[in-house]
Amino acid sequence: MDQKMFCYQCEQTAGCAGCTGSTGVCGKTAETARLQDQLVGAMIGLARAAEGVECPGDRVYRTVIEGLFTTLTNVSFDDDAILAQIEKTHREKERLLAAPVKKSAGPREKAAGESGAAASVQDTDDYNLGLLWDMDPDIRSLKSLILFGLKGMAAYAYHALMLGASDETVNQFFLTGLREIAKDGTVESLLPTVLKVGEVNLTCMAMLDAANTGTYGTPIPVSVPLVVERGPFIVVTGHDLKDLELLLKQTEGKGVNIYTHGEMLPAHAYPELRKYPQLKGNFGTAWQNQQKEFVDIPAPVLFTTNCFFFFNATEDNQIYTTSVVGYEGMVHIQEGVDGKKDFSPLIRQALELGGYEHDRSMSGINGGHIMTTGFAHGTVLANAQKVISAIRQGKIKHIFLVGGCDGSRPGWNYYTEFVRQTPPDTVILTLACGKYRFNDLDLGTIGGLPRVMDIGQCNDAYSAIQIALALADAFDCGVNDLPLSMILSWYEQKAVCILLTLLHLGIKDIRLGPTLPAFISPNVLNFLVEKFNIAPITTPEEDLKAILGE
Repeated sequence: MDQKMFCYQCEQTAGCAGCTGSTGVCGKTAETARLQDQLVGAMIGLARAAEGVECPGDRVYRTVIEGLFTTLTNVSFDDDAILAQIEKTHREKERLLAAPVKKSAGPREKAAGESGAAASVQDTDDYNLGLLWDMDPDIRSLKSLILFGLKGMAAYAYHALMLGASDETVNQFFLTGLREIAKDGTVESLLPTVLKVGEVNLTCMAMLDAANTGTYGTPIPVSVPLVVERGPFIVVTGHDLKDLELLLKQTEGKGVNIYTHGEMLPAHAYPELRKYPQLKGNFGTAWQNQQKEFVDIPAPVLFTTNCFFFFNATEDNQIYTTSVVGYEGMVHIQEGVDGKKDFSPLIRQALELGGYEHDRSMSGINGGHIMTTGFAHGTVLANAQKVISAIRQGKIKHIFLVGGCDGSRPGWNYYTEFVRQTPPDTVILTLACGKYRFNDLDLGTIGGLPRVMDIGQCNDAYSAIQIALALADAFDCGVNDLPLSMILSWYEQKAVCILLTLLHLGIKDIRLGPTLPAFISPNVLNFLVEKFNIAPITTPEEDLKAILGE
């Protein structure tokens, strides 16, 4: 390909085909894109070195998880940080190759217990990811689904790891999946691996769900105000609950309030986080509105994960990053050897800036001033009999799962209008940042439950799956036989691994938008349509009519 870069992993890729110029739509430069591809190639080399090794070890697993997460859309724009991750990956590979290891039996391996490296040096060279982008369209499409699914799953594995949770099956599959990218493959041989990504991601999401609830308690429904009280404050965005907890501990008694933003909103529902009185409310809406909502804000902002939007230089000194998030020139809060982080620079700056002089009322996209969250599977299943009775009595005619990512391309208002037009005898479950399109709407209640129920972050798709499976069990039918429809939005790679999980479970009739992924070739799309009846969204009116048969 004769171009400066090639990247088509997000929904807003240029021309719905791929970013190929000097800068991508997300703001990353061609050099950053090149380094991210180089990092993926280095991780494939590391995965090759680990082939046949019975237990590559936590250092290898963490290196791969961090590396994949680093290449997720809107995570790292810091070339030096990416180079450092490449060097770390190379060091781990060299260490693995040099050390005597215990091998497991396999097609390229001898009997278990033999000492020596698991693979020859030439087998473990960094992979040139440019080869992938020039492959047969169907092979490229399937390998892209594997790679992007691994990237999304790595984000969930990282968050779980920060809470001390890890799973050998998940960790090993990261290596298996990366090796698959570099192997010769056919459509027939790659399709099972694509669906395997979904299967393993279900395990990964279950692990993160257990880690979150085990650490912070079962989420409970809560109304979150959109009012910023006068005085010093810090805004926390992203997904990492551990970072939020550390900041809450360090701001105790300091006179600094904390406000969530974007995907951090569901943190208010966790009892062990909500107990901190300085966790006051939510600031603003979804990630793509950062450049408007963070302008002239008299407070620092902490980015714990994606989605990071590039900022003007005048705002840089109030933007902080941590974990794998990076942007050249901004202050990065590093993790110490003890796993702790020092957020005192943010606290000092919050006190210096002073916050707003008076309470400041904000609103959601539709003008509402309150958002509710906390309807994860623990709460919904505790009220399962209410839901089941309402369905049997005809009070609830249909359940819609409307959720996923959000973005700035025209067409995202489809989700607002779809929810607004749903009949009053229907319920809307939602999750991830796509909920901001309608989560400030007051659509009333059914049987004592709100019609719009926010399940949580994107990884809480696990909760949605558990709710659907429980309802199917109650009605002695399959999920596809329930009065349940999924209308999903996608933007980046976490949406890919969730979609693959739904397909692994055999869930059909998913409507996906606002556009179909550029990395889905026509033949692969035909397969998805024929096997799973997946379809693009059209208009709210037409889709509601088709779903409800009216």
